[in-house]
Amino acid sequence: MTQTTEISSVDKSEALARFIVETPLSAIPVEMYRKAERHTLDTIGAGIAGAISLEAQLLVKTLVAAGEPSGASALWAAGRTLPPISAALVNGTAAHAFELDDTGGCDHSGAVVVPAAIAAVEIARDAGRVVTGREFLAAVVIGYDVARRALEACGAYEAHNGAGFHSTGTCGPFGAAAAAARILGASVKETQMALGLASSFSGGLWACVHNGAQSKRLHAGHAASGGLFSVLLAREGFTGPTKIFEDVWGGFSKSFAPQSEDPDAWLKDLGRVWKLGRVSIKPHASCRSTHAAIDAIDNLRAAHGFGADDVEAIEVVINPFVFGMCGGFDRHPMPSAQLSIPYSLAADLVFGNASLASYARERRDDPRIKVLMERIRFTVDKTQADDEEPTVIVTLKDGRVLREHVPMPLGAPVNPVSDEALLKKFKSVSGMVLAAETVDKLAERLMTLDASEDVAADVVALLAEKPASTELFHV
Repeated sequence: MTQTTEISSVDKSEALARFIVETPLSAIPVEMYRKAERHTLDTIGAGIAGAISLEAQLLVKTLVAAGEPSGASALWAAGRTLPPISAALVNGTAAHAFELDDTGGCDHSGAVVVPAAIAAVEIARDAGRVVTGREFLAAVVIGYDVARRALEACGAYEAHNGAGFHSTGTCGPFGAAAAAARILGASVKETQMALGLASSFSGGLWACVHNGAQSKRLHAGHAASGGLFSVLLAREGFTGPTKIFEDVWGGFSKSFAPQSEDPDAWLKDLGRVWKLGRVSIKPHASCRSTHAAIDAIDNLRAAHGFGADDVEAIEVVINPFVFGMCGGFDRHPMPSAQLSIPYSLAADLVFGNASLASYARERRDDPRIKVLMERIRFTVDKTQADDEEPTVIVTLKDGRVLREHVPMPLGAPVNPVSDEALLKKFKSVSGMVLAAETVDKLAERLMTLDASEDVAADVVALLAEKPASTELFHV
């Protein structure tokens, strides 16, 4: 994009606001629009499945009990409405509820940005403004970009999350605010205020891993609703800090990451390097940090033809950071299993995959899982970098010792899932809730979203349909 104001002469929040508001549709590469379609479809599929999560159900129950009225925004695949801010809260939480959503942005950017953007489309619709598919996708691309910049300003994933912060919750509000501001046609000044206000909704700690707490799922929804709320406040004249991205006392990265901050990351290569390009789609229903180990097992099994009963022992050579996050052996509750490399490897071997079904309660109680998990051990390699993937060593009962290291798990931008696999995942998880006909229509429209002349009519109307099933997933 062409900067109309010298970056050095304005606050970083103003420069970012100008980027959000003034970037022309033509400045975004075609491949980013295509990638945004895929990630929007993936996020919405995760959110539809999440409609039957306990987390989403408890949120709705609590909001209604507190007197929250029906509103203009759909709860995806629930057949009911809430006001936009609350809908973004529920839909964002639902999108992250089953660990199906994408990763590598802020970290879980899709579950933050897409629900906020959809709610903004509904607000625009009720104000008489039509949002096209390209306009929507541009907002999504920009939202991912700003959210990732927030994380990089904190020193990137390993540093910020290693300090105990769940970056989805701390950095996500900025991405949600950016996407919503773009869709709602906020001015540069309003957008700058919204970015400042979004910092007031930053939060979320990794203490949730120690007991599998549901709060991890809430972080995405809170970030989505907080970013949207910030834009709506700013449009009414509510002010936020303008120095929020500067290296000053009380600034975001200086406060959240005093030992690792990189203040230049907010604007580095702005409009030239698009951060959506580094985001991964998850083929497995577990924490992304488990995926390389799962892929390693899949590769070894495909190459050597063994099953769970053939395994004598499994050693996972792992860095301290990922071990601290995913080295647990708890099978209950479900979030603990989804963050567990031992459970994920055992489930993949016993059930043949690490899909959502493999994490259901009855699967976690399968006695074969317990037996296999007892054969798994870790070797923590302190020389490994925090972003280095583990090595899996399988010893078979016939004496063979097999080793596999997957440096780039399936779903990464350089190792993408195919459109066929993506659609299979979408239809599988969405089909748990919505009728097959609705799922097929959604899939078709989301994969061609760039051509839509009216996102509200083409997509949101389908998301508002009543579910075919409301049976809770057995967590």
